[in-house]
This record gives sequence, C-alpha cells and structure tokens, in this order.
Amino acid sequence: MDNLKNKIREVQDWPKKGINFKDITTLLQDKDTFKKIVDSLAEFFKDEKIDKVVGIDARGFLIASPLAYKLNAGLVIVRKPGKLPFSTIQQEYTLEYGKDVLQMHTDAISRGEKVILIDDLIATGGTAMATCNLIEKLGGKVAGVGCIIDLPFLSGSKKLKDKGYEVKSLISYDSE
Repeated sequence: MDNLKNKIREVQDWPKKGINFKDITTLLQDKDTFKKIVDSLAEFFKDEKIDKVVGIDARGFLIASPLAYKLNAGLVIVRKPGKLPFSTIQQEYTLEYGKDVLQMHTDAISRGEKVILIDDLIATGGTAMATCNLIEKLGGKVAGVGCIIDLPFLSGSKKLKDKGYEVKSLISYDSE
C-alpha cells in the first residue's frame, strides 16, 4: 500500500501553521485507487459480521459509505454539533490543533450491535476515541477502527490499541 503515499497531496501549514496536512482527495479522484482503498478496508473486516459502519465528519463519510455497502452493514454518521436533526449524544475531544465536539443520533446504534469506525486518518486519536465512546454509550461493541492513514508518531493508534481496540490502516507515516 505504500504506493498510495505517492498519490497523497501534502499541504504545508494547513489548517494552521506547523500542520503537514495529508489530503486524500487525490486518492479518491482515481477510480482504481478509490476502489482499492474500499476493497482493502473491507478485507480487514470481512469475517466480523459487522452491523454498522460509523463514518466521522467529513472525510470518514467518503470511505464509510461504500464500505458499509460492501460489508452489507448499516451506515452511521458522526458529525460536528448542530448538523444532525434528531436527538443526539455528544463527546468532546482534543485534536492535534485544538478541541471540538462530535455528535451521534441517540437511535443510531442498538445495544449489542457490532460496529466498526472508519475515518480517513488517525493522528492523536482524539476523534476516534470520542467516537468509540459514543458507540459504547449507545451499547454498541467496537469491532475495530479502520483508516487510510495512520500517523503513529502522534500516538493516536497506540492510545486506541491500549484501550483494546483493533486498529487497521492502509498507510503509515513515521514522521511529518
């Protein structure tokens, strides 16, 4: 999967100075690469009998949607505050460049459902950890966390693994 790295656009100092942003839109624009990403993530979880795939606002939606279809699972979206029209639960979290809040509909996951969380990237793990907390508050069981890019030097995937979550990624960067 390292050849995927060649297709990622890196944007310096975005969204703020000091951040080397990994832009996945260049991966998604190529139909063969997009298919390879979805198929590869599906392969990680194909034997898990997943009930729901949770995608995080906003780039996580892009991968979670076709992955849910491929795994014959429902799709749940996690959004920033004020974007979901029904009753929600929420969780605050810390990013590598600030703090934020995520929300999920209160009826999105039923007790005992097997769920995977999908996002484009794991950096500090704050977003993924907050989402795992939301899933578990509703009684779901986190069967794994999948992403396109892992930045292990920021310790996010380690934090998730230390909490007992299985983490699968297609690409890993050992430094900025």
